[in-house]
Amino acid sequence: MKKLWYGGMASGLLAAVLAGCGGQDQGTDNGETDTGTEDTENTETVQEDTGYNPADDVIVELEDVEGEPVGQATLSEVDEGTVHVELAVENLPAGTHAFHVHEKGSCEAPDFESAGGHYNPGDTEHGKDSETGPHAGDFENIEVDEDGTANVEFDTDQISLQQDADNTLFTEEGTSLVIHAGEDDYSSQPSGDAGERIACGVIQQ
Repeated sequence: MKKLWYGGMASGLLAAVLAGCGGQDQGTDNGETDTGTEDTENTETVQEDTGYNPADDVIVELEDVEGEPVGQATLSEVDEGTVHVELAVENLPAGTHAFHVHEKGSCEAPDFESAGGHYNPGDTEHGKDSETGPHAGDFENIEVDEDGTANVEFDTDQISLQQDADNTLFTEEGTSLVIHAGEDDYSSQPSGDAGERIACGVIQQ
């Protein structure tokens, strides 16, 4: 009887040891550590594949021919390839006015001729109605109310806030925003017969 009792006890101990080992193996194989590693690798892969960093917003202060401030424009990158333009101005003549990006970052009053011609990295004709137009810097006309104010918003893919883009606004010579006395007819060369420049602001990072 004693032999049988010891034998039963030994069998019970062996079963307990095996059960304990089985529990350890099961815990090791539950994949908690491996899952964390896989999640990290997946996150890194997504970050590497994206490779796009939105540019900071750009605020452009505009002045009239007497050097007085008349408002500002805010340029924001909506997504890769699209820029949102928000213009708020005051103390301008009522009516329809051309609004363009010009090829130099200079606004010397009173004529703002230092801003150069329209921003045109693609070497195209002026105006959306011309055969090869528009220039990258050609925007739609803006409407100034009787009280001299205008608030305009639009999206464009013609310009970029990315430094290395072909149509970046941050060129070696810089760029500027210009409002003209008259409206752009979208076809006359080289600037839409828009008249004198009445407001200007340098685009800076």
